[in-house]
Amino acid sequence: MKKTILTIFVACMTLSIHAYTLVIDAGHGGKDPGAIGSRSKEKDINLKVALSLGALVEQNCKGVKVVYTRSTDKFVGLDERANIANKAKADLFISIHTNSTATKRGPRGTETYTLGMHRAAENLEVAKRENSVITLESNYEQRYEGFDPNSSESYIIFELMQDQNMEKSVKLAQQIQGQFKSNSGRLDKGVHQAGFLVLRATSMPSVLVELGYINNSAEETFLSSKNGVASMARSIYNAFIAYKKK
Repeated sequence: MKKTILTIFVACMTLSIHAYTLVIDAGHGGKDPGAIGSRSKEKDINLKVALSLGALVEQNCKGVKVVYTRSTDKFVGLDERANIANKAKADLFISIHTNSTATKRGPRGTETYTLGMHRAAENLEVAKRENSVITLESNYEQRYEGFDPNSSESYIIFELMQDQNMEKSVKLAQQIQGQFKSNSGRLDKGVHQAGFLVLRATSMPSVLVELGYINNSAEETFLSSKNGVASMARSIYNAFIAYKKK
């Protein structure tokens, strides 16, 4: 235990040598509930984990500045979330979400995404669902230059983009998935690439985390619980520390 505390202390002291900004993005919010379970909403789970993660960083890593894209139940457009990170000159961007499927009973497991090509049909469907929030924004056709979140053709642009932060993003994603498995005991569904608008416009290493499936009763119960929120936040925090140490 003493060794663990010392390791975290040393890691955080290393972070404090230079100013470091972490942007934590709680997906959805306000008029956009995200995925809806039998007794909870994605926007609420996302926010609780985001705030818990931020609290851990603020309490243990004094040299790290935490910026939230939202700290309350309010609607924030995808482009504005990226703008917040860019204006803060963030070093890292973590977007927190909860997954769902069209089936009545969802599967199990956590996934972490980086920006990139759709290497599987399932990745494209997740991106479509998360990107569809832009239809709630005014003048979204103009703001996103004609991007249609439901059209496969619109995602060709992501296959042409070269992300200079890809390697760092993938390393963070791998750390997060490893912690979800070892610390929280969750099923690891791996690191994937997909065309998420919220990641496209950020100018720093970025990942989008899917905490689990809200339409799976067991996962919804876990993610809605105080212990579940704390465990998932701790896993992402552990991954953040490990990522920075390396």
